[in-house]
Parts: sequence; structure tokens; C-alpha cells
Amino acid sequence: MLTFEEAQIVLDEIACELPQAIFDGLNGGYTLTEQTIIDDDGLYILGQYHVQPRGLGRYVTIHYGSLLAVYGRVSPRVFREKLKEVLHHELVHHLESLAGDRSLEIKDALDRARYLRR
Repeated sequence: MLTFEEAQIVLDEIACELPQAIFDGLNGGYTLTEQTIIDDDGLYILGQYHVQPRGLGRYVTIHYGSLLAVYGRVSPRVFREKLKEVLHHELVHHLESLAGDRSLEIKDALDRARYLRR
């Protein structure tokens, strides 16, 4: 695993590897929080894409506490990969939102429903 400070550095490195155009319209950028967020069904929320009403902003939050709860015993290399997966996932939500597409949101809901049925 990585410390919060190390995870922030890694997250910035991952973001720098991406084309800058991906961040167009993401006026609130991305933020790593120390929060652990659990939904009503007891599932950890690793990241979130936010769109504020009336054009007040679009931004991504990645929840280090949740990542730590789920992946806290993995190697730093694997933790980095999970951090990358979460950021990429939330950025796909951003790009789809700009395009008026909800495909990933629908897939997430279906995957979640399947997981909860198990």
C-alpha cells in the first residue's frame, strides 16, 4: 500500500500521463480525500464523479480511506494500479457525461446489482 502522501504523488503522475484534453470541462479537477465512504449496502465507494447543478462544476474525488480498506494489504505496485483504475473509471464518467452518454453509469448499476445478489 501507499501512504496518503505517496498516493497523492502517484495520482498526479497518473494524471500527467493522460492527454490534457481529457480534463477539459473538469473545472474542479480531481481530489484525493482521506475519507472512507461506505454506501447504504455496505459497499466501499472508491471514487466519485460529481456534476454540480447549474454549471457550478464537474470534479472527481478519489477516496483513499476506501481504497485502503479494500486494498490495504496489497503491494505498492498493485495499490498504484488500483488508484489508476479508479481515476480512469471516474474520468470515463466525465467524458461520457460531456457527450450525453450514460453507458458506464448503467454498467456500474448492473454490476452493483449482480454483486449484491451474490
